[in-house]
Amino acid sequence: MRILTKWLRSYLPELSVSDAQLAEDLTLRGIAVEGIYSLGESGSLYEMDITTNRVDAMNHYGIAREASTIYGVALKPLDVALPEAIAAAKPFPVRIEAEDACGRFTARVLRGITIGESRDWFPGAEVCTYFALLEQKQISNAVDATNFAWLAMGQPTHAFELDKIEGGIIVRRARKGEKLKTLDGIERKLDPEDLVVADHMKPLALAGVMGGWDSMITPATTNVLVEAAWFEPMAVRRTARRHGLHTDASHRFERGADFNSALVASAIVSRILLANGGNLEGPLVDVRVPAWENRTAQRPPIVLSLGEVHRHLGATLDEEGITAASMEKILTGLGCRLTSHSPQVSAWNVTLPSWRLDLEREIDLIEEVARVYGYNRFANTLPAFGAGVKALPWAEAEADVRHTLLASGFHEAIASTFCSAAEAALTTPLPGQVVPLGNPLSEEAGVMRPSMVPGLLAAVAGNVHRDVSDVRLFEVGTVFSGTTDKVDERPALGFAAVGVLPEQSALHASRLIEFHDIKGVVEQLLARFQTRSVYFDRFPSDAGITPAWLHPYRAARVVADGLTVGWFGQLHPAEAVARKLKDAVFIGEIYLDRLYNLLLRKPAARDVSRFQPVRRDFSLILDCSIEWSRIDQALAGLQIPELVEWRVREVFRDARLGAHEYSLLLGTTFQAPDRTLREEELQAFQAQVIEAVGHAGARLRT
Repeated sequence: MRILTKWLRSYLPELSVSDAQLAEDLTLRGIAVEGIYSLGESGSLYEMDITTNRVDAMNHYGIAREASTIYGVALKPLDVALPEAIAAAKPFPVRIEAEDACGRFTARVLRGITIGESRDWFPGAEVCTYFALLEQKQISNAVDATNFAWLAMGQPTHAFELDKIEGGIIVRRARKGEKLKTLDGIERKLDPEDLVVADHMKPLALAGVMGGWDSMITPATTNVLVEAAWFEPMAVRRTARRHGLHTDASHRFERGADFNSALVASAIVSRILLANGGNLEGPLVDVRVPAWENRTAQRPPIVLSLGEVHRHLGATLDEEGITAASMEKILTGLGCRLTSHSPQVSAWNVTLPSWRLDLEREIDLIEEVARVYGYNRFANTLPAFGAGVKALPWAEAEADVRHTLLASGFHEAIASTFCSAAEAALTTPLPGQVVPLGNPLSEEAGVMRPSMVPGLLAAVAGNVHRDVSDVRLFEVGTVFSGTTDKVDERPALGFAAVGVLPEQSALHASRLIEFHDIKGVVEQLLARFQTRSVYFDRFPSDAGITPAWLHPYRAARVVADGLTVGWFGQLHPAEAVARKLKDAVFIGEIYLDRLYNLLLRKPAARDVSRFQPVRRDFSLILDCSIEWSRIDQALAGLQIPELVEWRVREVFRDARLGAHEYSLLLGTTFQAPDRTLREEELQAFQAQVIEAVGHAGARLRT
């Protein structure tokens, strides 16, 4: 938002610091000035970034109040003097039906008003000059008066043409089938949940958002009803979102307006309009809902002690430090009212100002004292810490997982823990267990991620679409399942790769990443844990077991010690097309909560045998349904210390073999650490190998 220092100084006649110094001091106290632009003799223009909890500072008077507290200078009160009202036959009728959404509604009746071009009609305020410097469009004195009120002190107001109001004002929910043409010229179909300001026949405005076309002020208007109200933030936010409207009024009401500022804003607008002639008729109509007043303007006091201030804030660079007098001065300047609670321990009952709804506890007041006093005036001290640092039970295993992926050429990514409902439905391993967010920022981030896959796919696509063709990423994080009431969090690993493997040597040229490259990474990862058995399997495409995000024919399940610990394979072609990925993307997910239940494999060193190894090859015939994993497990189960290695040396398929058979050349290596193996020992070992592979379904080829 934009703030004029010339306007600020009109409220602070004793302020002597430069605009640059004022900007720096405000920024140091959380009222951030992001840019300063010189306006010559008219002072400076501040571009400010005010946090959403400080709606009280989203106006000139609110920032002037901050400056007054920082420098201890007098803050000039707002001029709300009005001429004496002429008698009215009866007060203007106002009723609040939707008491859950409207806490206060004030109305003033002005008659004989002249609507015309804005002039310097607000004595001493130089309003036209302020609007010109702010590049605020001037429309008419009625519209400019309401704009001046929210720019000056942050309270939205609205002016209705009185003669078009039938019967009186009712603040209620919209009725089914009602329509309202708003000031932007669009006719809107109202929802029964919309909060409206209406008369006895029709809606006049979307409460807290935008006025209606039929009751707007025109050059022919002579009688005006000035409205200033307090609306519940959630009701305004929902109405504004339903109709796709974000206005200056909704921006402030959504963040919590000042319950007591309606009276002041109404007086400011009325005073400006009456400067062109006319009369104020009857008393101010002020309808309030006690429950909302008690929750906002009449909150119970907070007990604050000087000892707690010192305990939380620590030592200051100033010798005197924070005293009772300086603390009282700061809080009083911010609008708090202090009465003694316990003089013996320097404690006060602090009554909160109606414009600071963000203050709720003693620690909030302590933070205000520190903020205004100046964070830069506190000594740099470390907090006391007596407990030891405790690592998570799986910290060592998680570090090993990271090191394995980094050593395999992957880079670590950090993705959002939110994803869309569609992505969650596609990737969740537990259908029906997706956790929705109560107040999502967008549809693309509406649920907690049930899988690491959505974030990794977004990262891969983002890189590929920016001409990074070779991408290898992994992420270690948390996935979520369950319901909103009970959320289950589990650690998981996701990894993805696309592109070309780099050239390893003159004999190993670069090539595209393949399925077995990813399988090798998974094997390296599982090798870091003590497992009795590890195997990979796949399922028919119509079995409904393979995750929907994987290619039905190029995917594998990872099983360790009888438990499924993950899936990997090529991304489903439909998903690749949806993300405009032309090259094959290989992606996988490991359920780390299951992997962490296994012990880490500790590296062990042993002497290299100085005795000659002996290699024996076996030519086997196997049925096509028998995979290498079955042979591998059979040989591992022999537990022959001298059998130091076994591997597939060759696979042969030919029509001369059976229709559903293939030939495999099994290579084995035998070696003893303390002797040269004798022929009779080797014969016994070979017999055991043949017997083991026979039980696995293989037979020697003749």
